Amino acid sequence: MHWHLPVTIRTMEGVVHVLFSSHDGFGLGHVRRNVRLAQAVLAERPDARVTVVTGLAHRMPWLDDARIRVVRVPPLLKQPDGSYCGMTGDFGDALRTRQNVFVDLIKVSRPDVVVVDRHPYGTAGELRRGIELARQQDSTVVLGLRDILDEPQVIRAELAGAGWRDVTELFDSIVVYGDRVLCDHQREYGLPMEPTYCGWVSDGSRANTADGRTIAAPSTRPQTKHLVVGAGGGGDGDETLRLGSALAETLDTWNVSLVAGPFARELDELACQRVAVLHNVDTTDLLRSADAVLQMAGYNSTVESLAAGLRPILMPRRSPRREQAIRAGRLAALGLAHMIDQATSAAEVAWILERDQRVTEDELRDGGLRLDGAQRTARLLLERRAVRS
Repeated sequence: MHWHLPVTIRTMEGVVHVLFSSHDGFGLGHVRRNVRLAQAVLAERPDARVTVVTGLAHRMPWLDDARIRVVRVPPLLKQPDGSYCGMTGDFGDALRTRQNVFVDLIKVSRPDVVVVDRHPYGTAGELRRGIELARQQDSTVVLGLRDILDEPQVIRAELAGAGWRDVTELFDSIVVYGDRVLCDHQREYGLPMEPTYCGWVSDGSRANTADGRTIAAPSTRPQTKHLVVGAGGGGDGDETLRLGSALAETLDTWNVSLVAGPFARELDELACQRVAVLHNVDTTDLLRSADAVLQMAGYNSTVESLAAGLRPILMPRRSPRREQAIRAGRLAALGLAHMIDQATSAAEVAWILERDQRVTEDELRDGGLRLDGAQRTARLLLERRAVRS
């Protein structure tokens, strides 16, 4: 496959161009969050131009927005030990191509704002040349971080390395897609710059655009409740999905929808009368119609559930990063989620499902969590550019 810029962009006077670069490894979270931020920018400035750079190898329905220019680069996959490899070829070749595409994009399109996701210079430094060029062209350069990164000692060691060198010189600011009450990045991680907390990036207002298929759709018997079971991209969510299937056998008053991400193995054998396997779907409306949700504790799926008014049952991944376990534990401590582990039986989860599965806006507010992070971030990006201009 040839990786190149599909079209030439001519800079239009007065039109703001915001470029989002997604840190993509194993999963969907980074680019999904950036798409939501891009849509929020367009809601604030319909005449803006937005570009999302992604290494996501799959064609997801929520990425198909005609207003957003998507530039694809070679995908990378995260290994169980946290390292990365090329998905379709040599790792070094993939990095060089990612670097060249990013540099060319900065050079040709001259974005007003560049938003880099999670790692300042990319997975292995491939974004640095482009970031330096963006600063030379007077772009505003922003680093976006999720609510929780990892254990403090892990992040402090990362910050001391080459991957964060010169951040204060090359970046204008850092924004956190979360709230200080859940994680104080300055106190826990020791960031080189004081961040701005914008709240969680939610997408509760957007209609479902799923074009997926349903296998063995559950029956619609009266008095039957609906449990949604999700595992993010699906690459490491087998245990969560199998627990959801087991729950259907334990609870005869619940129907179960298993949401299989693009990296999930074949799950159709789990489908039965009261278990549906859903492929390639956007879960926004699905969660709105659910009575409960069982899922891993990734950023996007967790915020989606809370935005839908659900108190999620979280089964976090614990390696190669502890991010999900920390998020699940802190939300549980705030009373906003239930937390279980892989040893939890279907009978134990059935007991949890008898408890209240709804969470109110007042509870979120009392917990110090805001779900309008997309709107807040979009306004901040546009304001920062206006000040710099």
